[in-house]
Amino acid sequence: MVKKRQKDISDIDQKIISMYAKGITTRQISDTLDDIYGFEASEGFISDVTDKIMPQIEDWQNRPLSEIYPVLYIDAIHYSVQDNGVCPIFKFSTAVRKVIYTTNAIESLNATYRKLNRQRSVFPSDTALLKALYLSTFEATRKWSMPIRNWGQVYGELSIMYEGRLPE
Repeated sequence: MVKKRQKDISDIDQKIISMYAKGITTRQISDTLDDIYGFEASEGFISDVTDKIMPQIEDWQNRPLSEIYPVLYIDAIHYSVQDNGVCPIFKFSTAVRKVIYTTNAIESLNATYRKLNRQRSVFPSDTALLKALYLSTFEATRKWSMPIRNWGQVYGELSIMYEGRLPE
């Protein structure tokens, strides 16, 4: 148990970030810390702690994508582009199309975002929303362990269509 006015609280930053990743508001986190540890933490303090991940978010946003991604999924939106390098989704077999637009991982991620939106219908700033989305994304990825159905067939087809782009 942490006593009042105690300064050293091991891993408190990680606990705050974990709660924020689950969609808990700064006010709720502050109340929870008071209930559990018996000390007050202002909403400003909570924001300062979560702001520490901003450099990670910027690095993640600006990272180069690996060439092994033959298809970029953007929330089931198909964009038509006048370019020979981009093929319509209907050129893919049914098995590949299913992997592209109905994977459990994507559905899980969308469910995570919807849950976040239900829990916090208004965010105090763009930065607060960005932090919540970033953290909830990584929270959701921990659950991704199911294999993709018909992956051998899908991988084979993508290997033919995008020769040399997928790892052996």
